[in-house]
Amino acid sequence: MTSIGKNIEIAASILEENGLVAIPTETVYGLAGNALEEAAVVKIFSAKDRPSFNPLIIHVATVEDIKLYAELDPISQQLAEAFMPGPFTLLLPKKDLIPDLVTAGSSKVAVRIPRHPLTLRLLHKLNFPLAAPSANPFGYVSPTNARHVLDGLNNRVDYILDGGPCEVGVESTIAEVRDGQIILHRLGAVTAEEMEAVTGLPVVRKTNHQQLDTPGQMKSHYATKTPMYLGDIPTLLKEFNHLHVATISFCKSYEGLISGHQYILSPKCDINEAAQHLFAVMRSIDEFSFDVILAERFPDKGLGRAINDRLERAQAIHK
Repeated sequence: MTSIGKNIEIAASILEENGLVAIPTETVYGLAGNALEEAAVVKIFSAKDRPSFNPLIIHVATVEDIKLYAELDPISQQLAEAFMPGPFTLLLPKKDLIPDLVTAGSSKVAVRIPRHPLTLRLLHKLNFPLAAPSANPFGYVSPTNARHVLDGLNNRVDYILDGGPCEVGVESTIAEVRDGQIILHRLGAVTAEEMEAVTGLPVVRKTNHQQLDTPGQMKSHYATKTPMYLGDIPTLLKEFNHLHVATISFCKSYEGLISGHQYILSPKCDINEAAQHLFAVMRSIDEFSFDVILAERFPDKGLGRAINDRLERAQAIHK
């Protein structure tokens, strides 16, 4: 039986013995193991039923620690100092210390410094980085509290470090400095506009998902068990009005629907609050016997883009 607690000493001891610990971050909970030990990394893939061609993010305590495991160019360091600790990941040329299993054979490794105080204290205590994808079965909605982790990975993880609900609620932005520009591999809380303001470089979004350089790039991902469709809810309701429907919206309700079937992420229209609640709401709907989930598109800026990205990937599996 997996245990839950706030004891960093227990977490560190398990990780030092190549065990697995679910760790809280400001984005989502991660399933962590020693990134330098292939035995621990194999356990991560096995616990999640995650394909080994999908690379992992490593987590470190400081910007200086990044240099132990990856090559940090001046622009990337500028980005790291601006956005780390925080919901931001850099894709960098890896050093040989990082096993190929972590990067799925790529010469690049994704690195970040989480902002959650419990996990930062844990990372400062360890003398190795943590490989940590989201702490859920592969392809399902990411966990944003300890209970979500237990529901999906009970008996597959040794310990869950309970840091409460996640502050941001969607996975980190992933970016790479290359050829005089910034490649945006995954949308998150740190926006293209913010990166441009810091570096003066243009930001280009990666659109080819065939080559998995970073986590979270598969076209179908973050999927609910209940089929999901994204678009204009009144139009979708006409198509699915014969079914048992749940809706996900930013801050408005829709006429003709039972209020308990409408999931409004932020009644006060706060996009940060909406992102924080997104995955928990998707999981909550899956606990009921709805036939379909209809989700509206969010404002196409900032975190709204990241929410739309997760919803698009969630619906892809059902198309």
